[in-house]
Amino acid sequence: MPMPDAMRTEEVQAACDALVVRVRVAVLLTLKQGHPFGSHVPYLLGDDWSRVYLHLSRLASHTQHMLGDSRVSLFIAQPDGAGKNPSALQRLNLQGTGAILPPSHESYDKVKERYLAQFPQSRMLFGFGDFGIWELRMTDAHLVLGFGHAYQAHSANPREWQHQKPETKP
Repeated sequence: MPMPDAMRTEEVQAACDALVVRVRVAVLLTLKQGHPFGSHVPYLLGDDWSRVYLHLSRLASHTQHMLGDSRVSLFIAQPDGAGKNPSALQRLNLQGTGAILPPSHESYDKVKERYLAQFPQSRMLFGFGDFGIWELRMTDAHLVLGFGHAYQAHSANPREWQHQKPETKP
């Protein structure tokens, strides 16, 4: 079966933007004693996918894991449903590191305001002492928009998507 032509980078970015608008909860993958551990988390993207913000309890397992090893992955996927091909669902996998965003940081108030606009039901959690905003600094992105439409981007140029071509064997 021939591979589909690569989409223009603007089309890829528009599809990525549409996916993250439709899907408000992602799977945060942390490391628990060297093994992957997944948790559902609401997330807020920064100006692009290279910054992601989470509002997490210090008591949660995933937060404890990040305190021990800051490496993370965030997986955002189009929901499955009847009649959909599960192998062709759109998905975005981000890799990077996480760190607490101190309330004294210059961007904290803006991030908090944007987070509350997206998740107003979390307002009371900001009053709990064990909750804090985490900033995930993502370095790599892998976006699948369907069969033959896999793209990669790096944080140095986050809106420049490169079509991932299958490896050819000699």
